[in-house]
Amino acid sequence: MISIRLPDGSQREFEAPVTVAEVAASIGAGLAKAALAGKVDGNLVDTSHLIDHDVNLAIVTDKDAEGLDVIRHSTAHLLAYAVKELFPDAQVTIGPVVDNGFYYDFSYKRPFTPEDLQAIEKKMAELVKKDEPVERKVVYFVYSRR
Repeated sequence: MISIRLPDGSQREFEAPVTVAEVAASIGAGLAKAALAGKVDGNLVDTSHLIDHDVNLAIVTDKDAEGLDVIRHSTAHLLAYAVKELFPDAQVTIGPVVDNGFYYDFSYKRPFTPEDLQAIEKKMAELVKKDEPVERKVVYFVYSRR
């Protein structure tokens, strides 16, 4: 039995490991739709994070400070996706979340023009409408000098 303690002091019990998204859905459809991430024992995780032991859990939504960072992080990825769709030769470099938004640096043969920026914004809107599932993949890289 897995016991999940929520910020309001209530507890949820689950027979088997459960994701943050599944916990949110067990609380309500509205929370499931609004869930952006979770805080498991104080650590920010995505909604696909599997909980397999007793934890403290807070569901993160856009009403939380962490939720804004999650939105900015996801929007930065959306920006990179749009740029690569429009400019396949562009190299995505660094793109962190910052206090007042996010940015991405791109390496491209020429600077982006105001018209390019409008096209990128339009492409981002098109990609959002596709409502593609977002899936987190962790890739490990092992470097060996021989």
